[in-house]
Amino acid sequence: MQLTRMTIMQRSSFREMNCSIGQSLEVVGEWWSLLIIRDAFMGVTRFDDFQERLGIARNILNQRLSHLVDEGVFERVAYSEHPPRFDYVLTDQGRDLWPVVVALRQWGDRWRAPDGPPLQLLHRECGHITELVPVCAHCHAPVGPTDVSAIAAPGYLPTISTVNSGDDMPKSSRSKRSGASAKQRPRPGTSR
Repeated sequence: MQLTRMTIMQRSSFREMNCSIGQSLEVVGEWWSLLIIRDAFMGVTRFDDFQERLGIARNILNQRLSHLVDEGVFERVAYSEHPPRFDYVLTDQGRDLWPVVVALRQWGDRWRAPDGPPLQLLHRECGHITELVPVCAHCHAPVGPTDVSAIAAPGYLPTISTVNSGDDMPKSSRSKRSGASAKQRPRPGTSR
């Protein structure tokens, strides 16, 4: 019997990938990053508070916050000169991650929270529990994966495989129904 060795190749960077999701993962794809951003949306701004809430090692937290500052997600704002201390405040770029954090929380509530969601969002204006629902920016109708088509945009660069085949877009991007066909599990507390 001959043993074969399977090598798992891990991607170390998405910087060269012509994909907005890949580029976004370069910024927020490390697993602590979105938890830090989540806490910032909950009002946390200070290093010690992030560290206490998350239970993250100080050196890792320092690396993550420095990376997020360098990438423009947070801004460091001094609140003490002696000793030097900073608040970490979300920038416009960071605040634009709100729907990402909410969508990920909703996914976790639905698929990874067997006892139900640990938190819910209360809409201050109407006083009701709310969820993020994607809508068309033009007509305001709700949209899902089967309601949209991927089309080439200004930043699209054809790959070698699409150039060789004569196609402008990969086949999966051109299909009318690109949504998942797997059965969805009902949300906790709802019937289907």
